[in-house]
Amino acid sequence: MSSTPQIDDALRERIIAQPDVILEDQDLMRALIAANERAMGGNIVDLRGIAMERLEARLDRLEDTHRSVIAAAYENLAGTNQVHRAILRMLDPVEFEAFIKDLGGEVADILRVDSVKLVLETVQDDNDPAIKRLGDVLSVAEPGFIQSYLTGSRNAEPRQVTLRQVHEGDARIYGRDATFVRSEACLLLDFGEGRLPGMLAMGAEDPHQFTPQQGTDLLTFFGGVFERAMRRWLS
Repeated sequence: MSSTPQIDDALRERIIAQPDVILEDQDLMRALIAANERAMGGNIVDLRGIAMERLEARLDRLEDTHRSVIAAAYENLAGTNQVHRAILRMLDPVEFEAFIKDLGGEVADILRVDSVKLVLETVQDDNDPAIKRLGDVLSVAEPGFIQSYLTGSRNAEPRQVTLRQVHEGDARIYGRDATFVRSEACLLLDFGEGRLPGMLAMGAEDPHQFTPQQGTDLLTFFGGVFERAMRRWLS
């Protein structure tokens, strides 16, 4: 009498009718390969099994890469749509005061940042009534402040977009919002020949929202549109 266990007839017929069910199940295939290696004994090296393990590991890596690429593509598309919506909202106002105030309102909400500040270098006093009418979105600074702020007072050219984490926001820029700012995106603005530079600062409570490893293409585009809009108002 044979001691080999007999497979159930119904199960055997189902496997014969649908062999792909086993071939596509990784756990079942691993169990069959392991059983085959035990049957061969410990003195035989199964090169085929080793090759299959390596191919399986390579396939797993490819699947992980594929998922990462798809996730990055969706994130980039979502970011693009977000910036486009913010730009359209930014271009809606027909008055400069509304244009500036919207930065800290709907534009900030669309971009999902906690604080947006426009920093302008000027020789005017920030107690000027015209400046006060623009609310707390606008911050004024002395000439040279923006370059010093972006470079950490080093003798270097500031980047168009600076992304970084901070222990706390700078009160000279963010005012009362400074206490909760943990990361920021700073966009250097060129308003044209003969005009002092400006800076658009976006502060976030999340310390990982803006980091130096992130891409800056979308923010560079946003800053370019903002520059052109500001030039129109300044003219």
